[in-house]
This record gives sequence, structure tokens and C-alpha cells, in this order.
Amino acid sequence: MAALDADARAQHLPQLTDAGWAAVSGRDALKKTFKFTNFNEAWSYMSSVALAAEKMDHHPEWFNVYNKVEITWSTHDCGGLSMKDVKMAKFCDDAAARYKK
Repeated sequence: MAALDADARAQHLPQLTDAGWAAVSGRDALKKTFKFTNFNEAWSYMSSVALAAEKMDHHPEWFNVYNKVEITWSTHDCGGLSMKDVKMAKFCDDAAARYKK
């Protein structure tokens, strides 16, 4: 898996930062915190992301407390961001949208 080149970064990262994803200080990674109504929604969301991540063989770094889920994406194989991270960040946003009322 190749790291994102300058053209791919210019094409994909602005959309993600506009959607609330932020660069992680000191590393080539993206992070976002999602907030849900309760723990059950947060856990259900995490389960849907986990199933998609398993299919892509690309797993997040994440942290959950009650109704909050913090997700960080980076590709260890290339030492930074790859298209897998872009695809999974977009999947995370789409999955979270299902919980908006």
C-alpha cells in the first residue's frame, strides 16, 4: 500500500477536513471524534466500522467512552496516510450519519 502522494492529498484531504477530520500532531494520520445518543449507539457504530475494517484488512486506532468514539486512521505499512484511510474515514462519516436524528 502506497502513501498518499501530493496530488491525492490535495484531492481527498480537504473533503475530510471539511467533514471534521483533523491531522494528528507528530504523525501522518487523521482523527475524528463522533458523539452518539448513548453507549448502545456508539457500540453499534463501532461494530459497523469494525466489520468494514475487517473486510479491508485495515483496522483503526480508537477509543470509546460512553457515547463518544474517537477514531484515528493511518496505514502502518506505508508509514502514513493511504487510500485505505481515506476510504475508511468516508465510511465512518457515512455510518455515523445513520444515527443522526
